[in-house]
Amino acid sequence: MGSIENDSSLAEEESFLQDEESRRYTGDGSVDFKGRPVLKQNTGNWKACPFILGNECCERLAYYGIAKNLVTYLTRKLHQGNASAARNVTTWQGTCYLTPLIGAILADSYLGRYWTIAVFSTIYFIGMCTLTLSASVPALKPADCFSSACPPATPSQYAAFFVGLYLIALGTGGIKPCVSSFGADQFDDTDPQERFKKGSFFNWFYLSINIGALVSGTFIVWIQENAGWGIGFGIPTLFMGLAIGSFSLGTPLYRFQKPGGSPVTRMFQVVVASFRKRYLVVPEDSSLLYETPDKSSAILGSRKLEHSHELRCLDKAAIVSDAERKSVDYSNLWRLCTVTQVEELKILIRIFPIWAAGIVFNAVYAQLSTLFVEQGTMMDTSIGSFKIPPASLSSFDVISVIFWVPVYDRIIVPLARKFTGKERGFSELQRMGIGLFISIFSMLAAVVLEIKRLQLAKELDLIDKPVAVPISIFFQIPQYFLFGAAEVFTNVGQLEFFYDQSPDAMRTLCSALALLTTSLGNYLSSFILTVVTHFTTQGGNPGWIPDNLNKGHLDYFFWLLAGLSFLNMLVYIVSAKKYKKKKAS
Repeated sequence: MGSIENDSSLAEEESFLQDEESRRYTGDGSVDFKGRPVLKQNTGNWKACPFILGNECCERLAYYGIAKNLVTYLTRKLHQGNASAARNVTTWQGTCYLTPLIGAILADSYLGRYWTIAVFSTIYFIGMCTLTLSASVPALKPADCFSSACPPATPSQYAAFFVGLYLIALGTGGIKPCVSSFGADQFDDTDPQERFKKGSFFNWFYLSINIGALVSGTFIVWIQENAGWGIGFGIPTLFMGLAIGSFSLGTPLYRFQKPGGSPVTRMFQVVVASFRKRYLVVPEDSSLLYETPDKSSAILGSRKLEHSHELRCLDKAAIVSDAERKSVDYSNLWRLCTVTQVEELKILIRIFPIWAAGIVFNAVYAQLSTLFVEQGTMMDTSIGSFKIPPASLSSFDVISVIFWVPVYDRIIVPLARKFTGKERGFSELQRMGIGLFISIFSMLAAVVLEIKRLQLAKELDLIDKPVAVPISIFFQIPQYFLFGAAEVFTNVGQLEFFYDQSPDAMRTLCSALALLTTSLGNYLSSFILTVVTHFTTQGGNPGWIPDNLNKGHLDYFFWLLAGLSFLNMLVYIVSAKKYKKKKAS
């Protein structure tokens, strides 16, 4: 009897020690720089985040140091028209948010997030240096205007400028989808305390983005307007170098997730396998579908996903055929996929309607660096003898974000938690919907201001004169401030949603898909601009957005975007109500 009790106590003690040992290490499969299991105490968590947040802040300062005032450089230094410059800016910004797909596939498939950030940061830095040279070396930029004569840029001057610009677009593509996911990787999903902290990380990550943007929208823009474009591009280049340094310093503290193989290949395998078995009947009992018997998934770095009952046609990829059962050969992934692999594709399809809602939102966001700036150039920008660069007004969007992030994290979330019972106050879907609603009022504020500006231009007989109307540029603050609030809800909610709802081995890809909405939003803005310009300039009319905005109707364009935003919100609400969350084992 005593022997049995001793054996039992020894077993309990051994089990307790094993549990204690397992709690010392992360449970999400992360490793250190050398590929070894990592101790929670020594790595990750908030101790690793300052280096990642510092990297993001400096990199965003570099990016916005170019983007914030790019439309002004194109019109004043490369002598482009308003519509042409706006199209070039939105097309470039769209490309900056399209290239993350390249970085995401490389990170999830081969390099991992850390090395993808390191490689593409170097490309980014080379692009920044090239752009700085194009604005500094006299032979690489057109001569200044003489009276009303502005010599156009030569093909070689355009080439030097746009090569640098699009190297930046490629470089930022490797960084954008990886940094937020790499930061979230520092928090163990299997630890409730660390999982809660991860929600705050996304808020402070977005705050660091906007601190960099604030410095760019004020100090850097002022330098560009007053000290010259060479130094105005050179300072952001220096900060890009600091971003690389900050990221490298944190290497010993980071937790790393191993790449799980090409997510694109896995998706095609599901499609091909389900097509090959299109005549087979999906069993009612989902346990009959193929899944590995092991506790871990067949996909490296991924937990198993529970079967869902939507899109049952894809389940055919996981049916074990009679031939496979007889041969006991389950190795051909183009014929037989696991339930987890099938669920990966299902998740991406379910996410699609939520993802699509971000496109119109980002088409509105594109106006902050284009038509809002052009609207500001036709207003009174003076405070005494000091002239405010119109692009600097976008700083109020950033100030709004910096204001709302801590308010949301420290005040709104605890208050909302009391009413909703949700750990983060609102669900990610609710948070995104609130932001879509607020964005409508940003456009309405721009409409009201433009109507007032045009009325004043008519009263003062300034319609045919391309001069600023005597109405203070500070009346633009409400439209910027409202959109900043919308960003805190929609963009941060989107970061959380795509990280939490994406399959473990597709997190970088899903972050890239979230960023793709910004790209498509910019392309949509360019498309709408092109269509509106085409139809409103027919018959010799000046159009809604002529070079002299006093003769145009920019208010009509803002009305159009407000209407699209309202329709987009209605479609989003329907999609969000139907969405079903993933279930990981």
